[in-house]
Amino acid sequence: MTLTASIDLFARWLHLMGILVWMGHNYANVIQNPRFKPAQPSDPGSMLAAMQREHGTFRYASLVVLATGVYMLWYRGLLMDALTLSDSALYIGIGVWLGIIMVLNLWFVLWPHQKKVLGFVPAEDNERIRCSRITFLSSRTNSVLSVFTLFFMIAGAHGLILFS
Repeated sequence: MTLTASIDLFARWLHLMGILVWMGHNYANVIQNPRFKPAQPSDPGSMLAAMQREHGTFRYASLVVLATGVYMLWYRGLLMDALTLSDSALYIGIGVWLGIIMVLNLWFVLWPHQKKVLGFVPAEDNERIRCSRITFLSSRTNSVLSVFTLFFMIAGAHGLILFS
């Protein structure tokens, strides 16, 4: 096996593991918390429990998924076709753009508000409660988008015949 083939294989496994961590966290969050419950910032016990549940691993898994996915498309010469939704890369390109939207939602909507909820950034109780609703909705948005992202990624790589 050549070095480039080994790197590609490693990137595939890293991509898959990142997806399992990131999407697994999204789904576990939806299953464990099916309804919105405002944070109770004055109750240290609930804040500690929230911090234990919501750690940073899944955020970095999103970056691993994005970086390895971009690498694999680049390696195969499909990156520009996927990003421009061209030719046979249309369906995987839709999946790529949905994944990019999810990463942006995570890092620029969910995380800034979550830092306030968890107490990493000082905020008044009312602000924390408001931010807890935003993080709830942002997380649910990513969970819903992940279904379509996975569908288009798989269809783009393995089910193109369905769309011919």
